Amino acid sequence: MTTQGHVLITGVIGRIGTAIAQAFLRAGYRITGIDFRADELAATVAALGPPDRVRGRIADLSDAARVETTFEEAWVDPGPVDVLVNCAAIAPVNPVAGMDPCIWDRVMAVNLRAPVILTSALAKRVLAAGRTASIVNISSGNALRARAGAAHYCASKAAVESLTRSAALELGPSIRVNAVSPGFVDVDSPVNPVSREYADSFPLTPMGRHGTPEDIARAVFWLAGPDAEFCTGTVLRVDGGSLAGLKSLPVQSRHDGGTPS
Repeated sequence: MTTQGHVLITGVIGRIGTAIAQAFLRAGYRITGIDFRADELAATVAALGPPDRVRGRIADLSDAARVETTFEEAWVDPGPVDVLVNCAAIAPVNPVAGMDPCIWDRVMAVNLRAPVILTSALAKRVLAAGRTASIVNISSGNALRARAGAAHYCASKAAVESLTRSAALELGPSIRVNAVSPGFVDVDSPVNPVSREYADSFPLTPMGRHGTPEDIARAVFWLAGPDAEFCTGTVLRVDGGSLAGLKSLPVQSRHDGGTPS
């Protein structure tokens, strides 16, 4: 299979990150996956594909210097990055009352500062080399709709959407910058645990189901590729219509509001 390019994905061991990697692998891309849990990263990379197609790099995204170094290493080996997918995020539950500033800062560092550093690192190298590239950030419906106990997460995702628009404005036409905003996707993990009770509490979308990692991966792949070449600064809502309104509310009794004469 002809190699199409090099894709760097943060948070690759999460279910969405892995699905995104699989989508690009099927199309012939090489993958560099970044995560901080060494054993799980090694297992994920081995399951995804051979070493000449998939590589893992360990990095704590809250460490700004390590984020920059990791990108530089990936740019050299296996080569220049054509697509950057900022997928990694943490979502602890902490009420605003009594919010620990250290927890707030860590959420912002992983969810927002790391994408900023990686976007900047990619931009400097791509523009200097006269290349083109695409960036896809993973946002959330919580960028527009708050959730109790998640002020830090919601704020970080709102900022990611603003970053997407600002970077698109500054980096075009060489670099397109877009975002995918998932609705609820059951992605239970040790970093972002989702209890069965919590998952079952979400109402079904107008599409009649919750989202899957593959739904998100397909959207990311499309936005990053040539079929979306005129899209930049866009936030694509892949949420089954959940932000369109509340289908679960009962229909009110009919009221004509007066019959015209």
